[in-house]
Amino acid sequence: MILKSLRQLPLLSPLIAFLFLLACGPQTEKSGERDKNAESGFKPNPKVVDEKPTETLKIGEKAPPFNLPGIDGNYHSLEDFDADVLVINFTCNHCPTAQAYEDRFHDVVETYKGKGVDFVAISPNSPIAVLPEELGYSDLNDDFEAMKIRAKDKEYNYPYLYDGDEHHYSTAYGPTATPHVFVFDKDRKLIYQGRIDASEKPGTGQAEDLIHAIEQTLKGEALAEERATTPAFGCSVKWAWKNEFTNKVNAEWKEKEVTLEKIELSELEELMANDTENLRLVNFWATWCGPCIVEYPEFVELHRMYSGRDFEFVSVSLDSPDAEDKVLKFLKGKNSATPNYLVNSEDKYASIEIVGNEWDGSLPLTLLIEPGGKVHHKIPGTIEPMALRRTIVDHPMIGRYY
Repeated sequence: MILKSLRQLPLLSPLIAFLFLLACGPQTEKSGERDKNAESGFKPNPKVVDEKPTETLKIGEKAPPFNLPGIDGNYHSLEDFDADVLVINFTCNHCPTAQAYEDRFHDVVETYKGKGVDFVAISPNSPIAVLPEELGYSDLNDDFEAMKIRAKDKEYNYPYLYDGDEHHYSTAYGPTATPHVFVFDKDRKLIYQGRIDASEKPGTGQAEDLIHAIEQTLKGEALAEERATTPAFGCSVKWAWKNEFTNKVNAEWKEKEVTLEKIELSELEELMANDTENLRLVNFWATWCGPCIVEYPEFVELHRMYSGRDFEFVSVSLDSPDAEDKVLKFLKGKNSATPNYLVNSEDKYASIEIVGNEWDGSLPLTLLIEPGGKVHHKIPGTIEPMALRRTIVDHPMIGRYY
């Protein structure tokens, strides 16, 4: 077809025809590599898998191969990293210890930029093996899309790869916690594995163990035996074959009793005063409010995430007092095993006056109230779940670290 078209263009010079054919011809190896690395169509599909052996790689052993999707839209393999030293950090989004070490790891990457060291981070966690109750120190879970958000928020300066579908490659390295770093030499033999440094709290450690391992490896010198392997403190890796507990907790949550208590206007006033030591999230809603019932499951999730901290979620229905059965039925359908209240008054304007905060009476309304009654954050209308999670976890009473 191409040759026929060329014959119909008598003014086309032989040189131009040659260039045209070259452009339309078979791909070069280089262009083929570009196509391979542009596989942005990756769709995560985490699933339960049979348990695999996860023995941690030993000093002197070779780095197992991998080919994993990164949050940049490219696949990355072991062969893509050709520096004299390779550092692989098994980490994740949600773990407080992993978050506590993020800035230090970022700084180490900056320090060794252009000095013969490559860095890569891999999340080995299966999203289906992580409970909401395990996310109390984060605004994110460990799925692929959340990885993109965390990398952007913290300006990751290294590839961040996902191995949460079936743990094809992480099991060959055997990380025990997040974070867990592995340092390899030019021949990709393991020189060091373990912690980044011995002090978790930000500002108290400077990645001493990791830096020592990198420096020794750049010099071509082995580490002393007692420094070649250190404990990797942090959250356990969330393997997809260990989700029996996840299923058990989720099933137990669905069996929890859901109750509804009527409160008087004076008790609503007490609720707003928040005479507790908890950060209190209050959602005002009604069964006749479409946006209210659509977003409500997000609040149950928030409760499960943060109720283990100095936090509590309270739902307040502004349905008519005689709609108690309807309200309770809805709450049971959403497994709202939280403090649930129905204002026992037909005087909606009295409720509006008590709630205050320039509320115009429209639903839904969500307030984040500090101890003593100060409203820290107000959301008229529907919430943006990710933004609200971030507001909660970044409040000084909650925080991302131990």
